[in-house]
Amino acid sequence: MKKHNFNAGPAVLPQYAIDETVKAIQDFGGLSILSISHRSKDFDAVMDGAVAAAKRLLDIPDDYHVIFLGGGASTQFYVIPYNFLNKKAAYLDTGTWALGGIKEAKLYGEVEVVASSKDKNYSYIPKNYTIPTDADYFEICCNNTIEGTEIRKDMDSPVPLIADMSSDIFSRPVDVSKYAMIFGGAQKNFAPAGVTIVIINDKFMNEAVCRPVPTMADYRVHAKKNSMNNTPPVLPIFTALKTMEWMEAEGGVKEMEKRAIARSTKVYDCLENSKTFYPT
Repeated sequence: MKKHNFNAGPAVLPQYAIDETVKAIQDFGGLSILSISHRSKDFDAVMDGAVAAAKRLLDIPDDYHVIFLGGGASTQFYVIPYNFLNKKAAYLDTGTWALGGIKEAKLYGEVEVVASSKDKNYSYIPKNYTIPTDADYFEICCNNTIEGTEIRKDMDSPVPLIADMSSDIFSRPVDVSKYAMIFGGAQKNFAPAGVTIVIINDKFMNEAVCRPVPTMADYRVHAKKNSMNNTPPVLPIFTALKTMEWMEAEGGVKEMEKRAIARSTKVYDCLENSKTFYPT
């Protein structure tokens, strides 16, 4: 019997991506993909294909780089302020992952929490707050899987907007031009754990850095080296490519959004009509 995974952690990948990954583990141009050089022409094609697929799916403007990194999205919680927090950063507190970013940012400068839904156990997204115009950036977490809330619209911000989209990237169309940076761990929507996608505006990346940055925390280095300054997470990037190929073949992110709404509506209707379950 096929199982269904309703867990908020690593999610079910398309069978196509799983099958293609299994094939590549067994044979990828005469070697297993687990054994190839990340500097080979074969893997160059994988990396270039993954970058191109992400740009097509999200209609990413030309003045943005797509970077694939290790370390998970939580690593970005400190890499972002290390690069860009000069005097003050603004954050929206919507739960566990937002708090993770807030905690790390406080190591580097002043943090202003513009609003919080902690008063009601993070059961809603705050509204009617003011983003300080003197902040170096404003960071949000779009989909709070532990708390179950989601920001589903691309907001306007008077300062560079950074979004953690670990849990909902590729689940809906996004106006990337409204963001200075988008990042996300891959394990929710498009690859196994082990790779993080970063979509970053070139001007922001090159001009907003406020201190000397170690090589492995420098987005400029990774952009220049096409995500291969050091050995990248080869297998998850390959699977990401195959998942994105599948998404494109199925109709892109608009179709993914349509299916996500249909699936979630079934679950929510069941909960709403149940006499057993009740809101916590």
